[in-house]
Amino acid sequence: MPDTGLVRAPGVYLTLPNVISFARLCAVPWAIWLVLHRDFGAAFAVFVLAGISDAVDGWLARRGGGSALGAVLDPVADKTLMVGMYVTLAATGQLPDWLAMLVVFRDLVIVGGVVLLWMTSNDMQIRPLVVSKWNTALQIGLVAVVLGLDSLGLALPPVRQAAIWLVTATTLLSGAAYVVRTVRR
Repeated sequence: MPDTGLVRAPGVYLTLPNVISFARLCAVPWAIWLVLHRDFGAAFAVFVLAGISDAVDGWLARRGGGSALGAVLDPVADKTLMVGMYVTLAATGQLPDWLAMLVVFRDLVIVGGVVLLWMTSNDMQIRPLVVSKWNTALQIGLVAVVLGLDSLGLALPPVRQAAIWLVTATTLLSGAAYVVRTVRR
């Protein structure tokens, strides 16, 4: 039997990808605290490290087969980080509050759709849409741009505004696409 890097624990698999995902989840309060204390350079570093850890744990999970716990823990860590950053950046005036509400609402609509499908015993194959992949990349990029610019003491309003409108457009398109797909089921 090949070495998969899995350690059996009662009822759960302890894997390196799961440990990395859990560490990313634990980094969320730290990143939020750094933003609240206006230490944007350190917050940027934590955010970038979280992004790198997401890529590493994903690569390791694909290589080693992943686990049921990882299939839940990884997206929870990702969404917690993104929601935490959007809400905190809005609360500190770095992003518009309406954008944070839109990003969070879209995620709630998607989760609500999954719960609805589960409750009605429908097929719950969740495959991200192309527009959602773009949306995720742009949402991550916007947080990185805001933290990076703020850490350098730069405003660059045209860059921020362009990124905000791109995230707004893809968030609306992605949310609508998921609603349409769920209704069609």
